[in-house]
Amino acid sequence: MELATWTYEGPPHVGAMRIVTAMRDTHMVLHAPQGDTYADLLFTMIERRDRRPPVTYTTFRAADLGSDTADLLKTSAREAGERFAPQVLLVAASCTAELLQDDPGGLARSLGLGVPVVPLDLPAYQKKEDWGAAETFYRLVRGLHRPVPAEQRQRASCNILGPCALGFRHRDDIAEVRALLGAMGIAINVVAPDDASPADLTRLGEAGFNVVLYPEIAGTAADWLARTHRQPRTHGVPIGVGATRDFIREVADLAGVDPAPAMALERRDCRLPWYSRSVDSTYLTGKRVFVFGDATHAIAAARVGTEEFGFELAGLGTYSRTFARDVRKAADGYGLEALISDDHLEVEAAIAAACPELVLGTQMERHIAKRLGIGCAVISAPAHVQDYPARRAPQMGFEGANVLWDSWVHPLVMGLEEHLLAMFRGDAEFHDEAGASHLGVHATIPVAANEDASSTGGPVWDFQAEAELKKIPFFVRGKARRNTEAFAAERGSATITLDTLYEAKAHYGR
Repeated sequence: MELATWTYEGPPHVGAMRIVTAMRDTHMVLHAPQGDTYADLLFTMIERRDRRPPVTYTTFRAADLGSDTADLLKTSAREAGERFAPQVLLVAASCTAELLQDDPGGLARSLGLGVPVVPLDLPAYQKKEDWGAAETFYRLVRGLHRPVPAEQRQRASCNILGPCALGFRHRDDIAEVRALLGAMGIAINVVAPDDASPADLTRLGEAGFNVVLYPEIAGTAADWLARTHRQPRTHGVPIGVGATRDFIREVADLAGVDPAPAMALERRDCRLPWYSRSVDSTYLTGKRVFVFGDATHAIAAARVGTEEFGFELAGLGTYSRTFARDVRKAADGYGLEALISDDHLEVEAAIAAACPELVLGTQMERHIAKRLGIGCAVISAPAHVQDYPARRAPQMGFEGANVLWDSWVHPLVMGLEEHLLAMFRGDAEFHDEAGASHLGVHATIPVAANEDASSTGGPVWDFQAEAELKKIPFFVRGKARRNTEAFAAERGSATITLDTLYEAKAHYGR
């Protein structure tokens, strides 16, 4: 464990909370000190849930450490069982309480509460949040699953596994995947853990196969069902047009149905292919993009960006070491070395070195891109409150592809501005002293002095290049200056001339 100001993943008990918060009729007793109750805010403030997570904290204090904290846990478990009457009670310890070695699961089981108790062993100093979520879901599935012989299952039926609390657009993805499956006449047996009860988990074995939308959350449970109960699972994730087509074919093969009705939804609902081919979108071609996030979304974004937007991949990475092998394999296919790191400073250095024109990442990369003056779109958890919009904004399915188009293109207005720059160069409205256009052509504002790169040891602008730079509209001039200086520095040029300026423009405009 490493202390840091920012972190991509919390400790594993936060992952366990994501599962129990998503489910119904389930409660968790968390052996934790007072400070660890902060985790409630992740769900009520960031995800805007309308109720607290179903978690009872033992909230021991420093003064309690001199007495028997095990009694505190037993009291909390007994009171939670009586008050909430859950179908299943999970018991775990936070990273701080783990040091006490009180054996929460054993203590709760000894109480004879009258409900199944699922103890969770969450090694906070070796594992992280996504692992905690996957392990919790796996323990619930394994503990509650009732086997059904394969010949008694309905082939054209499935479970949807993976969506949970604090998931990036999970709520909206479920609706899109339901529509695809419904178009093919595939019945949905159980969606879990989102809005599932422990009783629902006992019925998982009735479905013909499992649709795994988020391998980080449901991969462990789905692999166990496939290995132990011969219940097949999907491996494709329908993010982007091409991946959605692949997903439809994979599901149709497992269910033994015709994929055509679901494929037909593309013509009716999906605008991404035409938008990316349209004349006013050609400025996307060749834009250099850095992708970082959880493995599922990062790999999907790399494919969509290169195959459907025409981007050039400048970097690909993940903070999830569990899925590092998958990301390395994907990066190899693009001729890149994958960045596997949960150190945001290392990620920032890699982005700065790659000089991308767009970053597709998490909330962390949004901060990094903002500092570097680069456009960014969030594609993966961890996310912030603005990434849980009131409207539907899926990432999966054909409507999800439309959302990707809108959210990835908007930060790239620089490309459009360069196009306008060429059209309106010399226009009276675009000069150093020009004010906001809605104030009229005679409005002026003081313009902050540009930072002189020579004062920091960078290349020096000659008179002609500086004069040409001032012809660039003020709202893009800063980025043009930074790009040109970076271009000159990479080539060891001590002076920026007119030629340097135009060579840099051609380089970044490719």
